[in-house]
Amino acid sequence: MTGRSTSSTDEPAAAPPTTATPRAIDIRQVRADDFRYLSAIARTGTRRSAAIDLGVDHTTVSRRIHALEKTLEVRLIERGADGWELTDIGQAVAERARAIEESLQLAVDAAVGGAGSALRGTVRVTAPDGFGTLIVTPALARLRMQHPDLSVELLTATRQLNLHQSGFDVAIAVGTPVNSRLVSELISTYSMGIYATDDYLRQHGTPDSIEDVKNHPIIFFVDSLLQVGDLDLERHLPGARAKFMSTNIFSHVEATLAGGGIGLLPAFMAKPYPELIRLLPREVDVHLTFSLAARRESLTNPTVQAVRHAIHAEALRRKSDLLPPVK
Repeated sequence: MTGRSTSSTDEPAAAPPTTATPRAIDIRQVRADDFRYLSAIARTGTRRSAAIDLGVDHTTVSRRIHALEKTLEVRLIERGADGWELTDIGQAVAERARAIEESLQLAVDAAVGGAGSALRGTVRVTAPDGFGTLIVTPALARLRMQHPDLSVELLTATRQLNLHQSGFDVAIAVGTPVNSRLVSELISTYSMGIYATDDYLRQHGTPDSIEDVKNHPIIFFVDSLLQVGDLDLERHLPGARAKFMSTNIFSHVEATLAGGGIGLLPAFMAKPYPELIRLLPREVDVHLTFSLAARRESLTNPTVQAVRHAIHAEALRRKSDLLPPVK
């Protein structure tokens, strides 16, 4: 990054380097409102989105972040591959700064006689495509309807969770993320199996063993782009090779329905389609997990807790779909 003014560039001016020696900062020089701009960057991940969220122009966001960095004498944000990312110090500051927004809202509620227990503001959740659409979406939709002042943003993609990135309040991941800044918990175990249509099997034969599966085109993820160890094809179908690959699980389902091969699909994704026949259910019954992760400092946030409970409740309600008995 450069040391130019943010009034004419996307790059914030360089803050003085941090040192191991604690610095004496006059708190009277710190503008509490500037922390709202840092929280918006943490929440949205982009300067322009933060500006829209706050109802200001993007240059104001840059200017206020720069002012906060200058006052605190630390680097708070840096340019990442997908937008702005908070530094380790910036993340720690942003998490604690959320209390400022919450206290402000409580003060407003007290002034206007509003219900202090109502959820409001914006919550951002990231989740894999399939689970995010079929399980998380109805959970969050019902939660939002219970709290009209709450806005929900759901980002879906089946990819490795970047545990250092900002821009989410709650993350759903395949497997268990391991990071000292995150607290994770099991949501549900789910089953994956191999499926094909009757038309495909009539034309290409029905495999009688896992060894036979190697002779069929497999429909699965683009391995080089996935980087999720628990979804390694070789681990579940040794020797099999994917011939139709997509980063989107819904494409896997559609390709299998179209007779494009044998799909390795989550049972809850295949269930709505009776034309999909599960093959070798006892030999290929892959059990994986979905986990929910949130930053340690966010766990006491009422909105994060409400999202957590809503997703757990929906996963429990859909337990027989996620982990059906093997016949």
